[in-house]
Amino acid sequence: MPHFEIVTVLPVPPEQAFDACLDVEAHTRSMASSSERAVGGTTRGKLLLGRTVTFQARHFGLTWRLTARITAWDPPRFFVDEQEAGPFGHWRHVHRFEPHGHGGTLMTDVIDFASPLGVLGRFADAAVLRWYMPRPIRSRNAYLAANL
Repeated sequence: MPHFEIVTVLPVPPEQAFDACLDVEAHTRSMASSSERAVGGTTRGKLLLGRTVTFQARHFGLTWRLTARITAWDPPRFFVDEQEAGPFGHWRHVHRFEPHGHGGTLMTDVIDFASPLGVLGRFADAAVLRWYMPRPIRSRNAYLAANL
């Protein structure tokens, strides 16, 4: 199963970084390049434990929908979102927040995913998605680092 981690320094305390990463509108602003928008579940404000959001976005020239639920959290140290419906056979995203420097946060994204369709999905993961999937996460993190 593909796995990757991305570490980002944010210029705000962990409490503020935690809240910003649960803000649906901040997420959609950070993903503007893929025309991502919230179309179901919690579409405005902050996600909470047990709540879902459905995002619609364009990737590879196609429109995709992914419904994720916040399945675990320990504010402001971490939360987890997992796909309930969408294009992946498996999607789990752990968001960790640790104090860093003088008032900043070390944010670590840990993502495990797998495409459906057996051998074809494993081929897509190896040939394209292993390379592609970190890009939107890095883009979101750069937006947060510049706008918090």
